[in-house]
Amino acid sequence: MASVSAFHVCVVGLGSMGMGAAKSCVRAGLQTYGIDLNEAARAELKQAGAADVAADAAGFAEKLDAVLLLVVNAAQCKAVLFGDNALAPKLKPGTAVMVSATISAEEARSIEAGLKEHGLLMLDAPVSGGAAKAAAGDMTVMAAGSAETFAKLRPLLDAVAGKVYEIGVEIGLGATVKIIHQLLAGVHIAAGAEAMALAARAGIPLDLMYDVVTNAAGNSWMFENRMKHVVDGDYSPKSAVDIFVKDLGLVTETGRTLKFPLPLASTAYTMFANASNAGYGKLDDSAVIKTFAGIDLPDRSKS
Repeated sequence: MASVSAFHVCVVGLGSMGMGAAKSCVRAGLQTYGIDLNEAARAELKQAGAADVAADAAGFAEKLDAVLLLVVNAAQCKAVLFGDNALAPKLKPGTAVMVSATISAEEARSIEAGLKEHGLLMLDAPVSGGAAKAAAGDMTVMAAGSAETFAKLRPLLDAVAGKVYEIGVEIGLGATVKIIHQLLAGVHIAAGAEAMALAARAGIPLDLMYDVVTNAAGNSWMFENRMKHVVDGDYSPKSAVDIFVKDLGLVTETGRTLKFPLPLASTAYTMFANASNAGYGKLDDSAVIKTFAGIDLPDRSKS
């Protein structure tokens, strides 16, 4: 394997997760490139020490050993790889593509088939941990792919991940594990919002309710993280309502495919869909609480 400093990786999608992952690659000594349509994001990564940044990879694709896709959905993955100004044909055969968007198992297999046509390797590798863990190079990766692909991507995985779960060889297994994880994440946020809404209706100060729960058995990571946004009245998006409309949609679709009932996930999906329909889709996912009527919530924008 080439030395770390000779390993060339491109991160596609410099949002909160992608930016953190790209900066982690820079810190690890990888030759790091970034693709994003946002000029400010490109400038930020360049300032952090990236080898190059651009709106597309035409200028450096042939140098790359690996690509990390941290875009929103399968449609964006396919647009980057196979759409107008497609990246896949520009990569040298044997380049490994780590697909880390939350997508269905079927879409993961479809992307792999497209990559194979260009002699490229794929790791089906969704991630979790949020912006903070991405920035620390401490994401959790749920990955499926061949031993060869894991080996080729080891410098990248070492740079961005605190824990890598090697789930199996079959593409789609990583996507499925992430979908099951998102079932829990979405239900926990929805349940936390319902609990805090009930506290508001009962006249319990929300900061007190938050303190009680986070020091008692009903706590969860999602409650502790997201309901703090409610207490602070701050709905600036860390992960938006519309992300969970998408992800819980994938959860319920997976249940339908397997003919398996998912009553809690279906209810949580409806809550997030209602929040999006009410105009809160671009707000932080904790804004699902805003769909409850008859309660007063903290609002930092009015302070």
